[in-house]
Amino acid sequence: WEGVHFYDLIFPLFVYITGVSAVFSLTKSLKDHGQSATAKKVVIRGLLLYLLGLFYYAGMEEVGDQLRYVGVLQRIALSYLVGGLLFTYLPLRGLIASCVGILVVYWALLSFVPVPGAGAASFEEGANLANWVDQCCLPGYKWDGQHDPEGLLSSLPAIATMLLGVFSGMLLRDDAMSEAKKILLLCLKGGLLLAAGYLWAMHFPIIKKLWTSSYVLVAGGYSCLMLALFYLVTDVWKFSAWATPFLWIGANPITLYLLSGNLMDFEAMAERVVKGPVRDLLGPYAELVIAALVIWMILAIARFLYRRRIFIRV
Repeated sequence: WEGVHFYDLIFPLFVYITGVSAVFSLTKSLKDHGQSATAKKVVIRGLLLYLLGLFYYAGMEEVGDQLRYVGVLQRIALSYLVGGLLFTYLPLRGLIASCVGILVVYWALLSFVPVPGAGAASFEEGANLANWVDQCCLPGYKWDGQHDPEGLLSSLPAIATMLLGVFSGMLLRDDAMSEAKKILLLCLKGGLLLAAGYLWAMHFPIIKKLWTSSYVLVAGGYSCLMLALFYLVTDVWKFSAWATPFLWIGANPITLYLLSGNLMDFEAMAERVVKGPVRDLLGPYAELVIAALVIWMILAIARFLYRRRIFIRV
């Protein structure tokens, strides 16, 4: 429930990178089309992402209490929608104030607002304000029974994660700044976020399923450091051949995500190969081989789409 592991950095890194990339796409749109057209673009893209999220979780096959209204794509959609609109209309100071305000308000809500039926404020599972809001106000299927790890109230600090990515994107896009200074500032930013996050965790624990403010800072800190590392290796040192498979994936990320979800059962296909005497021969390594086959199939599709210049974007 509490703490952070490497696996816990994957989801916030997606949200963070959404913020980084939004700076490049939205800045061009603002220059070419203005604020109103850019805001419309952000709203449409956010709604499309949300609808794809509903489709990912069984689409319209499930209705009412069985439809999951929140999830990974839905959280990315909300973060992009709000963060993109903030970037469209606010200057840097306004964006910083929004990010800080979101984190502080969320901390105050979970730390000081009593939980109806449970008493004093708590961070325990099932006894905290975010879980209570889901139980009370979130319709449909909930991943953890009465509450959801991508629930309503915990979506608020995810916007701050997106804004941390926006700040990094603005830094990378600054043509007046040297590459060395960009890397230095990203590392400095990452270190400060990590220090602030772990200090805040002494009162506001790092809990991914609540997306606590300390978790936002810690995940954002690691994201900044990783961005600095990959920027150094691929953009400054020009050592990028190793990253070609990631380029394939990055060209069609939503398509591959949907395919690997419920459109194509890659694991079932891999298990048809690793079965019977083959599985007996592999022994404890059978699951590893199945996972490797799944990755190979996804990469094969990604390569096919990329080489034929098929890019399916939202």
